[in-house]
Amino acid sequence: MNFVEELKWRGMIHDIMPGTEEQIKKEMTTAYVGIDPTADSLHIGHLVSIMMLKHFQLCGHKPIALVGGATGMIGDPSGKSEERNLLSEEVLRHNQKCIEQQLLKFLDFETGDNKAEIVNNYDWMKDFNFLTFLREVGKHLPVNYMMAKDSVKKRLETGISFTEFSYQLVQAYDFFFLYQNKNCKLQMGGSDQWGNITSGTELIRRKAGAEAYALTCPLITKADGSKFGKTEKGNVWLDKKYTSPYHFYQFWLNCSDVDTQKYIKIFSLFSKEEIESFIEEHLKAPHLRVLQKALAKDITVRIHGEKEYEIAREASEILFGKGTAENLFNLPEDVFLNVFEGVPMHNVPKTEIEKGIGITDLLAEKTNILKSKGEARRALSENSISINKKKVDDSFLCNVENLIKGKYLLVQRGKKNYFIVSFND
Repeated sequence: MNFVEELKWRGMIHDIMPGTEEQIKKEMTTAYVGIDPTADSLHIGHLVSIMMLKHFQLCGHKPIALVGGATGMIGDPSGKSEERNLLSEEVLRHNQKCIEQQLLKFLDFETGDNKAEIVNNYDWMKDFNFLTFLREVGKHLPVNYMMAKDSVKKRLETGISFTEFSYQLVQAYDFFFLYQNKNCKLQMGGSDQWGNITSGTELIRRKAGAEAYALTCPLITKADGSKFGKTEKGNVWLDKKYTSPYHFYQFWLNCSDVDTQKYIKIFSLFSKEEIESFIEEHLKAPHLRVLQKALAKDITVRIHGEKEYEIAREASEILFGKGTAENLFNLPEDVFLNVFEGVPMHNVPKTEIEKGIGITDLLAEKTNILKSKGEARRALSENSISINKKKVDDSFLCNVENLIKGKYLLVQRGKKNYFIVSFND
């Protein structure tokens, strides 16, 4: 399998340095991607470059994931309009360990000559004193060369510290170090990293008299031009403590048709033929969201596992009217609350339901779901009220046995109006 051709049809090449494809065809090549541990979880924006490493490995080459324990202490100015806040070393070490665990899900670190590696640039930068760094690195890259980089030029008006200005020198040295010690000849990353990456190829050329290569992927955006991976709550994270598997699944399920045709090529491992088949099937009945479901399943299983995917899928069906009462009662409590997040919640003392509550009393007196008993009786006679996904009439008596997780009743009026009644001790 040809790596460059694979990335081309997937829409994953923005810039590629001349000679890169020839180098990859010539021999098993080592390439790296750098990730700074600015948080203790990766988000889906990181997945683009991680998928580049995955395809690189599947094509028979050796991937290195660099977790930037040193560069994370400085802050990359690329794509930023203002100075980053510096993190403490303790926080960075914690973040680094968490990210390393997440990377294990994507790359093969166990088998073959091309098994993946994780490295940390803090290991070679921590004993590098300032004067030595100036002599060994700073001497080789002219200031006018560094100033010409977009990541620097865009910050000159708002201001850039020497710390962030020096970032490209540290990243350039990372590439040089990996070239010298790991025979790494290619660095990959997002298109905003082109300047930093080519500084590394230049340092290798000047210090080692050797050729090294660069390849970047486009920064992913939505069809409307807005930033990919951002929701009202912020980034979509890979760690479920920040983005639940249900919300993660929903993110992909709710992508537009245009975006999903692009994303399924970038974020899945489906072949070209499989993707074309999904697209063809999707176009016959877009309302079934075949494409979104295929991508959402593939990526949720890879990140969170089959069990969490099944829970997320069943939860989605409940919200959109296809789930059963049994599905509802089987949901973990946190998923139940995720599904019905934002739904009006009414609190009633648990002692009240222990005696049993008539449905009209529940709807009109114990809560204000409906304005009066008369309105409640009309709704019940119209067969428009469901409790826990089952239609009820005015003879229904709510009791403890009806409670989901021993706490909740799910009230539904019509198809779209949901309410939760929470019974507290």
